Amino acid sequence: MQLFDTHAHIGLIYNDPIRQISVIQQAKLAGVARIISINNSLYDFKKEYPYLKSQKGIYHAVGVAPSEIIAPGKDWVKTIEESAELPNVVAIGETGLDYCKKYGDKRTQIEFFITQLDLAQKHNKPVIIHNREAGKDILEILKDRIPARGAVFHCYSENAAYAMKCLEAGLNVYFSFAGNLTYRNARNLHETVFALKDAGATDRILIETESPFMAPAAKKDERTMPAFLPYTAKFLGEMLEMDVEALAALLWSNSCRFFGLPEGKNH
Repeated sequence: MQLFDTHAHIGLIYNDPIRQISVIQQAKLAGVARIISINNSLYDFKKEYPYLKSQKGIYHAVGVAPSEIIAPGKDWVKTIEESAELPNVVAIGETGLDYCKKYGDKRTQIEFFITQLDLAQKHNKPVIIHNREAGKDILEILKDRIPARGAVFHCYSENAAYAMKCLEAGLNVYFSFAGNLTYRNARNLHETVFALKDAGATDRILIETESPFMAPAAKKDERTMPAFLPYTAKFLGEMLEMDVEALAALLWSNSCRFFGLPEGKNH
């Protein structure tokens, strides 16, 4: 069995590069063969990429999250463009809209989001979307601006109706579920999984740890690690009535397709 953690903030788990490598090794022992390393800021990307770029099975996204739009860094567009062409950088993000924390103003958030969608199109990359209480605006923007390679709603937080609206609009979107899927009261997430199953859209499902956040129920008092991904996989498998091996194969195929990676584990 091999699993793919599509969203982990490795640099937020530990600042020390040696401990970061230990996190990766622990994940591999747990069957997590690939991880997408996420940074909210370009500063963090430039700090962590040199240490992690040689780690087998680690891939990268580059972008400016809503939390960073007030101070994105000098020449941030140029930095994303140059970084997008580095080895193993496979996505733009995370980017999106966050109306919960109200970073900056809505207009500025939207401008940053649209710019990064356009950069993804220009550089032939998919987009990793951060959505907090901004689903309506994100959907309308995606209808006009979604890049050809598609987008994933990371740590999905909307409901089943929203997911169906995305699919009915013909959008090339995926839905990534984090450890909170395993919470008993996460009805909106459970209903979304069942709706995707009923719609024959399990090929749009991904999973992530969102490390160091969103611990699965079995580890709720701990700092989340990529090694915790099997807990979410097991729960999702039970929901979809699939054994864990079959589910892992499905998720692996979905993840590799979305990020444009070969399915062979040793690549």
